[in-house]
Amino acid sequence: MTEPRIHVRPTRYQVCALPEGDINEPSYTIDVEYRGRDLWAVTRHSRCLGRDGTWDYEMRPSEREDDWLREHRFDLDTALELARAAAPHVTVNGHTVAEALAQAEEADPT
Repeated sequence: MTEPRIHVRPTRYQVCALPEGDINEPSYTIDVEYRGRDLWAVTRHSRCLGRDGTWDYEMRPSEREDDWLREHRFDLDTALELARAAAPHVTVNGHTVAEALAQAEEADPT
């Protein structure tokens, strides 16, 4: 009997401007997700980051046109670069990353 070839591949990276373990980290996290064909999407909730730096609602696969895909799918290095650039600008309920960092420092000044 032929042994199966086992494949392992990462399919998601998480990018956040808050320190790992911060109570607010999950809320401020951006995901870089594998979407097949060596292409990645930069996502946050149900939105995808475009090449122009704006967030766009991610449509169902059957509704995505080639132009939309070209603007919202990247090689891994580009996707991680875009996610790193966007991470400091994430807001949650009107609170910026800078405010979340300051609040955490106030709570634990050590």
